[in-house]
Amino acid sequence: MDLTSPTLPAPAAALAPPLVQRERDARGVVRLTLNRPQAFNALSEAMLDALQAELDAVAADTGARVVVITAAGKAFCAGHDLKEMRSQPSQGYYERLFAQCGRMMMTIQRLPVPVIARVHGIATAAGCQLVAMCDLAVTAREARFAVSGVNLGLFCSTPSVALSRNLPRKQAFEMLVTGAFIGAEEARARGLVNRVVDAADLDAEVEALVASIVAKPRAAIAMGKGLFYRQLETGIEQAYADASETMACNMMEPSALEGVQAFIDKREPDWTGAR
Repeated sequence: MDLTSPTLPAPAAALAPPLVQRERDARGVVRLTLNRPQAFNALSEAMLDALQAELDAVAADTGARVVVITAAGKAFCAGHDLKEMRSQPSQGYYERLFAQCGRMMMTIQRLPVPVIARVHGIATAAGCQLVAMCDLAVTAREARFAVSGVNLGLFCSTPSVALSRNLPRKQAFEMLVTGAFIGAEEARARGLVNRVVDAADLDAEVEALVASIVAKPRAAIAMGKGLFYRQLETGIEQAYADASETMACNMMEPSALEGVQAFIDKREPDWTGAR
């Protein structure tokens, strides 16, 4: 008689692929892939939790250098999961959901490393917000962007915070009140994205940007990113005071001392062990 326990089928959740796939190379480049292609990578509560967990892990990883956020399937991100939202119609639930999304978006800004959006398809509503909150964005020529909640009677208020800090005021407001799509080239002209390339060249363009960043000292970029966002939200006098203190601290970093000395010596800097 076989007394061993029968093999039970694994729960469906255990078999499901992760909502956010993570890869990290030897350089410290972390690639996070939104992985709900069947739902156009809509930001469900579970997706927000997964993305928050991965970003928190990057924050704790002193070897991380750059984050690339990309997506599986045809879309980059179609915003919040409207079916999930509609199933729980209470103000308390919506307040918690949008606060959860806001925390995740602010985590991107607070990371000590640059975050690059790699956009290959549509980015709408909170998906467009995600692109705007990333420090840099590289997009395929076919990509399109919109904050289209107003078409459903829902003004994209939380995306407006990110959008209005990337685009000129009137251009941001036009997108918000019309819900109209703009193409990749228009998105670059308005300041939403940095680079636009053919889809076949998207990975190479992202890699070129990544390589340029990882060639620089991590400490300098971390200090600089923190200061960049702080000074945007303060008056100009306080911004200069903060910037002066940050530069003084940066100048005392071994990487900066070596870089300046290398310039004086007319040689390439040796940042080994000083990144």
